[in-house]
Amino acid sequence: MPDSATVSPSTTSNQLVDHLFRHEAGRMASVLTCMLGFDRLDLAQDIVQEAMMQALQSWPFQGIPDNPRAWLYRVAKNKALDVVRREKRFHQISSEVEYLSNQETAEAMVNHYFFDDEITDSQLRMLFAICHPAIAVESQMAMCLKILCGLSVHEIAVAFLTSDETITKRLYRAKEKIRQDGIRLEVPTGSQLTSRLDTVLKSIYLLFNEGYNSSHPDMLIRRDLCEEAMRLCLLLAQTPKTQFPAVHALLALMCFQAARFDARTDETGAIVLLPDQVRSRWSQPLIQKGHEYLDRSAEGEGPGEYHLEAGIAMIHCSAPTYEATDWSTILLYYDLLLAQKPSPVVALHRAVALAKVDGPMTAILEVLALNGLEKSHHYHAILGDLYEQSCQVESARQAYRRARSLTTSVNERALLDRKLARL
Repeated sequence: MPDSATVSPSTTSNQLVDHLFRHEAGRMASVLTCMLGFDRLDLAQDIVQEAMMQALQSWPFQGIPDNPRAWLYRVAKNKALDVVRREKRFHQISSEVEYLSNQETAEAMVNHYFFDDEITDSQLRMLFAICHPAIAVESQMAMCLKILCGLSVHEIAVAFLTSDETITKRLYRAKEKIRQDGIRLEVPTGSQLTSRLDTVLKSIYLLFNEGYNSSHPDMLIRRDLCEEAMRLCLLLAQTPKTQFPAVHALLALMCFQAARFDARTDETGAIVLLPDQVRSRWSQPLIQKGHEYLDRSAEGEGPGEYHLEAGIAMIHCSAPTYEATDWSTILLYYDLLLAQKPSPVVALHRAVALAKVDGPMTAILEVLALNGLEKSHHYHAILGDLYEQSCQVESARQAYRRARSLTTSVNERALLDRKLARL
């Protein structure tokens, strides 16, 4: 089992456990849930938490093990084995797996679930089981982000533009539905697979977005979240029964966006906006991968929302300079995207392209007509930019100040301070 964590001399045990939790908690929970049963989801999560806590208590004093990931899996495996023996559930669990004979020991059965191939299979089964149609769609996505992706309740609330309390209730209702309906851990087939895939991809998309523009006050980019989203999407792209055009399109989008990570901040950590980014710092290998996955996604009947967003990102990555950006085509893609996915967030981003094509005044009128974004700092920041472009200095000031009051990000506040200072 290869180790996913890189341990440097400066890595503390707390940092490493946090890193491993992001990367491994979902995998461990998936394996344990497949073994113990979907109705024991809470128990599986408790075992994962106990393994992480044991690492936090042990590593500062005994040192970080050579293979931290394997250490965590071994602890989780032993705890699961204790549960299996204590509750005498072995005969119930093993009956779900036809190729395990009744003569096998509980230890052999538990070991089987922790083979790398089984870990991968468990994640796929967990992804699609959570996205069962009996569970409300918003609760499905909240479950994916919490259990498989390790996001906190607050991070999920930010992604959904709602409150922590609402997300907590959604998670509770989803778990109750799983227990009441006896939902099984399995990858569906046919039309059920297609319908559930939409929610799976949306969850991965939201996970990447939280990493791309983090809600964490001190972190602009959460690369670990973006990497996890890309890993899950790659898992779908490499599995024959889930190799759909939308999967490749989403993977292309994430490659194009991740290609610009190094250029999005300067050496002090300050935000560098797209017009000012040094394009030689963009990752050409990732851009090339983006093109490859976008080509693979062209096999479908027509462009879906991920195709269109990937197309927009591709145009940005292909432009040699900001001034050479093909804004007319970007606007066209946004028009098509808005027709498929009518939302104020898409309309807000479309306004940026509209300003480049038809001028900032036209864009301002469209932004002011949007509803539901009054508490979004992105809304007021974009409105401030449009006012600044149209030389409406006082309106720009008010919008930037409003944006500053709404964001919790230290880096975004610093950026807005710089914008206010230049007016």
